[in-house]
Amino acid sequence: MFNPKTHPEWVRPHSIEWYAQLGSLTGQYSYPWKSTITTPNGEVIFANEVALMVPGMKVLDIGCGHGEFALQWTPVAKHLVGIDITEDFIHQGNQAGRSNATFLTVNTKGRLPFDNEEFDCAYNRRGPTSAYLDAKRIIKKGGKLIGLHPGDRSTSGLSELFPELYEPSPIGKPILDNLTERLKEGGLTQAEIETVRSMEYLHEPIDIVKMSVYGQKPLIYEMVLQESMSEITQIFEKNATERGLPITFERYIVRVTI
Repeated sequence: MFNPKTHPEWVRPHSIEWYAQLGSLTGQYSYPWKSTITTPNGEVIFANEVALMVPGMKVLDIGCGHGEFALQWTPVAKHLVGIDITEDFIHQGNQAGRSNATFLTVNTKGRLPFDNEEFDCAYNRRGPTSAYLDAKRIIKKGGKLIGLHPGDRSTSGLSELFPELYEPSPIGKPILDNLTERLKEGGLTQAEIETVRSMEYLHEPIDIVKMSVYGQKPLIYEMVLQESMSEITQIFEKNATERGLPITFERYIVRVTI
């Protein structure tokens, strides 16, 4: 089976270069594979809590991507500000033309470009954890901050079936450890982190490929199809259920009151 990570044009996923490439290729941060996720799951729980938090509030969306998630709150939020490091995503958000929504290109590794206690609340939907270092300053006392981050066991099982396409699950819990440390560094020591685990069923063999090379150039996707699709299909069909190929779907939900 072809290992796409050996291709000279492979870009490390979730690096700044990777986000820039994804933005130029699609203009969106949205998953191209098809799957069904059992409920309850972290994504649904997080969205429900954000829906209860934002009405009438000035809200910060950390790592907003192209703004699709943020824009759904504009009918009820007082004002919404979305930040992301990828300019193509920000352009897409601003193209929506909502009068109470602003999208800004921001690198969260520095001081955030906002006044003290500027926001009533904030959320971070799979965005950068570096934003937690300055979040306490810009959210009003008593305001809420909710975060959603991939769990350390997300996509567990894929590396055993497709070792050339997927990295093995990490030893220990490095994502959770990093998240905990970021919150501590930002003075958010009272934060609660909940682990929510469910199952995701990938519908077809092509979804294995789409997930593995997400954000890469089309030539890499095409090479995997050409070199490995037959083998991927055989492995998928051998291990899939009627609902699809089951993999672990894990999320960490962060809850903080400033």
